[in-house]
Amino acid sequence: MKYDETAQYLNDTITHSDRPLPAIAIVLGSGLGKLGEKIENPLIIPYCDIPHFKTSTAIGHKGNLIIGTLGNKTVMAMQGRFHYYEGYTMEEVTYPMRVFARMGIRQVLVSNASGAVNPDFHVGDLMVITDHINFMPNPLVGPNKEDFGPRFPDMTEVYSRRIRTIAHEEAKHLGLSLREGVYVAGTGPTYETPAEYRMYNAWGADACGMSTVPEVIVARHSGMEVFGMSVITNQANDLGNGVVNDGNDVIRAADRAADRMTVLFTNIVRRL
Repeated sequence: MKYDETAQYLNDTITHSDRPLPAIAIVLGSGLGKLGEKIENPLIIPYCDIPHFKTSTAIGHKGNLIIGTLGNKTVMAMQGRFHYYEGYTMEEVTYPMRVFARMGIRQVLVSNASGAVNPDFHVGDLMVITDHINFMPNPLVGPNKEDFGPRFPDMTEVYSRRIRTIAHEEAKHLGLSLREGVYVAGTGPTYETPAEYRMYNAWGADACGMSTVPEVIVARHSGMEVFGMSVITNQANDLGNGVVNDGNDVIRAADRAADRMTVLFTNIVRRL
């Protein structure tokens, strides 16, 4: 199976570099690759060198797998992810999660740049994801991969309450303010219309984006514990306010918040 081939390649590469195998994986979203630069003693593997991996084409996604030390733990960080809007299938988008499961990863920390739907949220806010609404094709559609998980996986607690508690405790210690909310995922690549923003808000969403949820579904299907965080990089716009969404502005906003997220993630990892 190709998942096993990729996992074996990565395990062999890590072992031959005299590093311990990681138990924690981190997925870094748009503009948030700066955390990868804080990983000590890094082993950097470009996606193009990894069997069966795809390449990241989205702006702000460098396309490297970084293995090294963060928070006194060995971690593996994806410096960029794969998106459905890039033309990849859901199996390709979520492929790394099943590879991580094969490698023995126990926890996955995911991050993304997102737009604020909640009117109380502002650009630069950090939002702990408490739940999600999925408007993308479900990545588990099709024959179930029984060796990863059950046909009908439970989604009652997708985002670990335990790790969310750790995040709030560490944020308080660091003097950081955190939001909490529901993330809604659409296919993109268009930004949401004002009507869609209003609909998401009425349905209880706090932030929206074009990623994360498919990976999280597959990670939970595979039995991994998940923590998610959104960096608010743009706000819902109504017609007539003269404001438009711009991808480069999103990257710049994410970059400004990356330092705070890096310190917080480091402290969370230290306690896992």
